[in-house]
Amino acid sequence: MESQTESNNNNNGVGEGNNEIQALVPRLRREPGHDRSGRPEAGVAHSLKFGLALTLVSVFYYVTPRFNSWGDSTIWAVITVLFVMEFTVGATLSKGINRVLATLTAGLLAVGVHLVARLCGEAGEPAVLAVFVFVDENSSAATFSRFIPEVKARCEYGVIIFLLTFVMVTVSSYRVENLIEYAHERVTTIMVGVATCLFTTVFVFPIWAGEDLQKLAAGNLDKLAEFLEGMESDCFGENSCDKLEGRAFLQVYKSVLNSKATEDTLCTFAKWEPAHGKFRFHHPWSQYQKIGALCRQCASSMEALASYVVASKKSQYPEANPELSMKVGAACRAISLQSSKALRELSSAVRTMTIPSPTDDDDDNMPTAIRTASDFITELSDDDAVVLQVMHVAVIASFFADIAAQTERISEAVDDLARLARFEKTDRAVVVNIENL
Repeated sequence: MESQTESNNNNNGVGEGNNEIQALVPRLRREPGHDRSGRPEAGVAHSLKFGLALTLVSVFYYVTPRFNSWGDSTIWAVITVLFVMEFTVGATLSKGINRVLATLTAGLLAVGVHLVARLCGEAGEPAVLAVFVFVDENSSAATFSRFIPEVKARCEYGVIIFLLTFVMVTVSSYRVENLIEYAHERVTTIMVGVATCLFTTVFVFPIWAGEDLQKLAAGNLDKLAEFLEGMESDCFGENSCDKLEGRAFLQVYKSVLNSKATEDTLCTFAKWEPAHGKFRFHHPWSQYQKIGALCRQCASSMEALASYVVASKKSQYPEANPELSMKVGAACRAISLQSSKALRELSSAVRTMTIPSPTDDDDDNMPTAIRTASDFITELSDDDAVVLQVMHVAVIASFFADIAAQTERISEAVDDLARLARFEKTDRAVVVNIENL
């Protein structure tokens, strides 16, 4: 009995260990934003790729024939991996191509400067080299181009490498006997480092900036929809509450407002990436920025609406006509419900790259709800007392009418993206109609 018990305990221990290992494997295979994507966590994947790239490029240091061929310049391959390896494929491609082109161009230019300086004799060579270094660093087109926004966004790293390489090769040319061989070794080792980075980045658990941009756009649409769903249930639903401060749905739009920097960075890097998955060459990446800008405009209106609703719950406004308040509340609830459904559908369309389909047959109620809200705003009485009674209701109705209009613009932008990117066809596109607003 004791031996059987011990055997069972051991088996249980092994089983528990196996269960823990089995539970750990899916966690290691998860992709950001997806629970079971079959790929490692982005941070773990990047760390593994970084270590693999450094290991591969360090081999050149250990192989005697190759080290004897390149000499001390071999270290530039390792340094290149340290500086070029980035989180996404697009970022690595951007830095790698910039570094290779900048190094090659600067190396050729520096060799040319060296040949010109040698014509001035041993006494004049240092002065000529100093003049060229001064001109390159202070008044060249490369230095000036760093102040151009487009160049700064896409090629600033290349400009810096160009200046660095030019100065190093130019200054070294005065002491190095065989400058062409020195420049060739530097360019070759850098190309080896860049090639190693690109190989590990593209073929080992690739993390695409384009996919991250797509997820960001879809996530922003989901957050806007979540806010409207919360407004519909907690403000105008049957279980509406008087205390809204601290509710989670009142905070979701804030990350949308702060997404511009990440969005611009991902868009810039996505343009460097090759075709992959459903993303073809010349994919309309800039359209995601347009959708993001419209989402931030909508989030700004939501921020104003949230602040006003929370403040109105705390304040004591003169009681408005119950029938009128109920009518406008029903219109606002309809706008919240239909707009949130439309945004959810648009989010799904962006994420799955399919043409958005209609939410349901209740979309025809949207124009009626918006007309109810807008008619209420325009038909206010001139009586100050009446205006004071209904002012807070009118402001809320105005916010919802504005959000509905912005939802339509977002829908049009997603339709443009679907057309330009050739999304897969479904029935028809979501249309949020605001006729007669």
